[in-house]
Amino acid sequence: MRFFGAAVLPLVITLIVIFGIGKGVKIFDCFIEGAKEGLVTVKNILPSIVGLVVAVSMLKASGGLDIIVKFLSPLSGITGIPEEIMPLAVLNPISGGGALSMYELILKEYGPDSYLGRVASVMMGATETTFYAIAVYFGSVGIKKTRHTVFAGLIADFTSFVASAWTVKLFFGS
Repeated sequence: MRFFGAAVLPLVITLIVIFGIGKGVKIFDCFIEGAKEGLVTVKNILPSIVGLVVAVSMLKASGGLDIIVKFLSPLSGITGIPEEIMPLAVLNPISGGGALSMYELILKEYGPDSYLGRVASVMMGATETTFYAIAVYFGSVGIKKTRHTVFAGLIADFTSFVASAWTVKLFFGS
């Protein structure tokens, strides 16, 4: 079974090449054209990504994350989101890498089968890195005005955070 998993990607690539040859497509030329388009996309989104990474690093290094978490801690009791999970909830919409490192810390400290580990796991699977997605997708096509996208994305994230805690409590108890 392990062999099958390792062979899927090379098999798919081989099938695509064979299909392209069968259709008379200049495969290497198409590959080069796609690579050029990919580099243009990277060039377009790179400033947004660099800005986001710098902002997240500054937030963590300055202690701003701790201040935001302390400010939001009363919300923890109202919504049912455990206070220990609040740093993950704050970082998740901003940075996938930051959220992943916070998630790993939660799993190491509390364990994956603990209530907090389960809430963090469901939260990681149920939410999106909103600001990253906006930076990448809007930046790649040159959209400058996000209008209601940020607000709608953050409301969806908040709903997912609350639903994560409630769902784990419903299925596993606290």
